Amino acid sequence: MESIREIYRVGQGPSSSHTMGPAKASRMFLEKYPAADHYRVTLYGSLAATGKGHLTDEAVLRAFHGRKTELAWEPAVFLPRHPNALKFEAFGASGEPAGEWTAYSVGGGSVVDDQTVSETVHVYPHSTMEAILDYCHENGLRFWEYIERHEGAGIWEFLEEIWKVMQQSIRRGLESEGTLPGVLKLPRKAGEIKAKARSYSGPFKRRAQIFAYALAVSEENASGGIIVTAPTCGASGVLPAVLYYHKRVYKITDDQIIRALATAGLIGTLVKTNASISGAEVGCQGEVGTACAMASAAASQMMGGTINQIEYSAEMGLEHHLGLTCDPVAGLVQIPCIERNAFGAQRALAHNTYALMSDGRHRISFDEVVQTMYETGVNIQSPYRETSLGGLALRDAMP
Repeated sequence: MESIREIYRVGQGPSSSHTMGPAKASRMFLEKYPAADHYRVTLYGSLAATGKGHLTDEAVLRAFHGRKTELAWEPAVFLPRHPNALKFEAFGASGEPAGEWTAYSVGGGSVVDDQTVSETVHVYPHSTMEAILDYCHENGLRFWEYIERHEGAGIWEFLEEIWKVMQQSIRRGLESEGTLPGVLKLPRKAGEIKAKARSYSGPFKRRAQIFAYALAVSEENASGGIIVTAPTCGASGVLPAVLYYHKRVYKITDDQIIRALATAGLIGTLVKTNASISGAEVGCQGEVGTACAMASAAASQMMGGTINQIEYSAEMGLEHHLGLTCDPVAGLVQIPCIERNAFGAQRALAHNTYALMSDGRHRISFDEVVQTMYETGVNIQSPYRETSLGGLALRDAMP
């Protein structure tokens, strides 16, 4: 299984699969054919269907640095490997082909082609939660200790930087006002909700706080700001909100938060390895559902849960999002994406509480729910998998 470094990528929103991935693939192709006279990039499937709203075209053209580049859109054509496919072509001055490459943006900013399964080498000897739990029990390890054993001590410096960027995105989002870019003219709400929270007390105050933190990151992402994929741009508000909430409300230290961030990364990587974190492939259950599982696990660890309770919390985070479609209105990462981040964060707190009220034993394992999520996702009809051709995307949401 690959490093948890791959689940956390610092980048510009609004979409890891539709902006970060295509931009990265474009740079990779340009490195192979830097001297071509002109280029053509064909976007297939989900990339073409929601590319305008996700700024895919802008990301690709920026990566080609003003070179003559033609974009072609094929929303009805889905290549077998993955719904997010791009074909790059390079041409000489007289139009003769100079090179061709097909790439796939598989979620979280990762790019593969037909010859590769993953971008990176594997650093973990285990690829299921069951195997990891057995290993940890045999060796008396917590999840974060298991991660350090296989990633090395350098993982903590990496995660410190990730936590720093997450906090910055929350603070920027809370301070920013105005309207998000795009045809929906959606107003920012994070700062307003945070201000109202000051006059509340008890559970209502705490709920408003977690909403504000999640909205802050999601609104930053929707505006093209710098965020951390966790596991994707579209679901980037859930985990930072839960971590920041525990820092502010329960005074959890940064060291404890960084260890929880490691455990959350392990959860996300397990889903990415055994299923998918791509909304175009499995719907929003793979994005917000995975983010909620990551945040649920992190919360349980920060509140003193055992590794079995943490696994239970993560299982609930994914199970309770099974079947969630990806149907962005106008192809923008705004409706229903932003609110889903807020409620994903809130649900993570509930999963933590429920898991800690148990001894960690339960009937459906995390591995089983991951497999179920993938099977559910591939059986969801394509209009409900990030094509904006079904569900909420067909409703009149214009102001």
